[in-house]
Amino acid sequence: MAVGAALAAVVTLSACAPAGYEPADYGNAAEPASNDVAASPGAEPAEGATAEPTAPADPADAEANTPEISDELATTSLTASKVARMGKTVEDQDGFVLYRFDDDKDDPSKSNCNGECAEIWPAALTNDSEPTLKGIDADLVGTVTRADGTKQLTLKGWPLYKYIGDKKPGQWKGQNVGGKWFVINPDGTKNLTCLPAISKPVAPPSDAEAEGGEAGADDTGGDYSY
Repeated sequence: MAVGAALAAVVTLSACAPAGYEPADYGNAAEPASNDVAASPGAEPAEGATAEPTAPADPADAEANTPEISDELATTSLTASKVARMGKTVEDQDGFVLYRFDDDKDDPSKSNCNGECAEIWPAALTNDSEPTLKGIDADLVGTVTRADGTKQLTLKGWPLYKYIGDKKPGQWKGQNVGGKWFVINPDGTKNLTCLPAISKPVAPPSDAEAEGGEAGADDTGGDYSY
């Protein structure tokens, strides 16, 4: 009976894995995920301390300091699409599946993926032009200012990302990476239709890859927490 159960688990996982991936690619610890993300507790002020009043930021100043991004880096459309085994997804103008990150915040929106994390999970950036929407409620789409001043598209408050491990449109190899990254549904919730075991992210691109080389298909990150 134990052998039969193990084989059944392998078959189920194989059917769920993206094309070209084996169950082993996802590690060993399958864990359930929840659409509910616990809010991080806020810092409490020390007893007797008083907060210094701060002047409200001038929106015009913030706008003037927003870095302009190239057309190649901009996400110009969001499309609700269906892909094999996963079902509902949101794709960019090139057909790449978009993700959300559990360590981010949705109310108010905040991206906590910077530095090397952003090299593995490129943000869906915009120059404040409204993306073309297909099957996406415009009321759910917004932007958030990242740590570097660029604008990132959000869906129901959640910042949107691509995954460099996805090598072609329609792939979703970023599903459940680190137990924190999930394909996003057109309504902003996590798509948990297929939940492979938790896996490590691919390694950040090397200098050669950044200059136009190709990353190895099996390059996986080490102790990255994103």
